[in-house]
Amino acid sequence: MTSSISLRIASLGDASAVSRVLESSYPELMASAYDSEELGAALPMMTRAQPSLLESGTYYVVEPTDGFILGCGGWTRERPGSGDIYPGLGHVRHFGVHPEWTRQGIGSLIYLRCVADAKAAGVERFECFSSLNGEAFYSALGFTSLEHIDLEMSEGVFLPSIRMLAEI
Repeated sequence: MTSSISLRIASLGDASAVSRVLESSYPELMASAYDSEELGAALPMMTRAQPSLLESGTYYVVEPTDGFILGCGGWTRERPGSGDIYPGLGHVRHFGVHPEWTRQGIGSLIYLRCVADAKAAGVERFECFSSLNGEAFYSALGFTSLEHIDLEMSEGVFLPSIRMLAEI
């Protein structure tokens, strides 16, 4: 990983750049784990930056000095889909790294920031709804796979996923 990158809290002004990262990352990196029909139905929802995350103060971007966003991700107290909050539990959210920058520590850098900030906020463990291809990444970070789930992306559109948990 190059030393000329920085991690910062995302803002609503990053929406287009975050969407570009997700649009380049998800189709390429998920193609090996999903058939084209499943992926085609889910990608329109998955590749859009979520304003609520961008405004949360717990969503981050990594960029070099020229400002091109290489990766993004964050955490929330609210469980995706339901908004439920459980004491001591946080939820890893909407991670993505540009395909040309995978395996260079960007996702891990973002995750470590999530852990530090979540611990400071009283979070003791993280839950993650991982894509099938993301399971190895989250396992390497200390997550344990709990169960296979069908994650509802929109009405009638489900993506096979894995619910994972990690003590932080």
